[in-house]
Amino acid sequence: MSDVQPVRALVTGATQGIGREIALGLAAAGFVVGVTGRTARSLDELVEEITAAGGWAVATAFDVSDAAAVAHGVRALEHELGGFDLLVQSHGRIEQDEVPPWEADLAQVRAVLETNVLGAFHVVRAVVPGMVARRSGRVVDLSSGSASKDGGTHAAYGASKAALFRLGGALAAAGAEHGLRAFELSPGVVRTAMSTSMAQHAERTEWTDPADVVAMVLAIARGELDAWTGRFLRVGVDTPGSLLAAQATRTPNARRLTVAPYGPDDPLA
Repeated sequence: MSDVQPVRALVTGATQGIGREIALGLAAAGFVVGVTGRTARSLDELVEEITAAGGWAVATAFDVSDAAAVAHGVRALEHELGGFDLLVQSHGRIEQDEVPPWEADLAQVRAVLETNVLGAFHVVRAVVPGMVARRSGRVVDLSSGSASKDGGTHAAYGASKAALFRLGGALAAAGAEHGLRAFELSPGVVRTAMSTSMAQHAERTEWTDPADVVAMVLAIARGELDAWTGRFLRVGVDTPGSLLAAQATRTPNARRLTVAPYGPDDPLA
């Protein structure tokens, strides 16, 4: 255990990949962790691993695309742990086909949007009102470079991450007076089942260390990066130290999702 004062964190998509690493990292740092995912057996194994290491975790299984299941699951976790101080939305999916938008399989598109966008709204509606009532809370959305730049494939995934960015920005804006802060955190390219299934990463030899993702989440949870609420952070490029150093020189729209003006005479400038 570290000297971090334990807080209560909820991690979605915690059964595998980055979500699992974040849940383990938070628990190791002394956080009480609620973990969710679609597979109860995998969640039980995660809780056992955290408990064996001296941590405290509670799990409930639900599909984020099911609003009623999300509401019920969050209520059950809150009944056992109390309201959450930190929400990490790490659930997500991507299209299997790397094709241009006009060739996209609509079933895959629908599944991506239902999980990544509607699922995020479902979790926010279940968790954030408690944060607002307590006038304190932080939300971390696992984002992607796809949220901030155009690409020729995986259009549904890119659209979902841009939508998630807008949702995070809305949380930051509407929640500021209630002590709520939100962050869009791109984890870089971590070696996971999702990333290794993508043709664009077939020849990749350098991967983001999951420990760096955990370090950024911990810095956010501790309130060290509150000045970056509503903004895009990228592990592997940013560190907690570099972000702290950049706060004083940051421009108003730095790391926000905005439309860049065409020049000084642009009426949008």
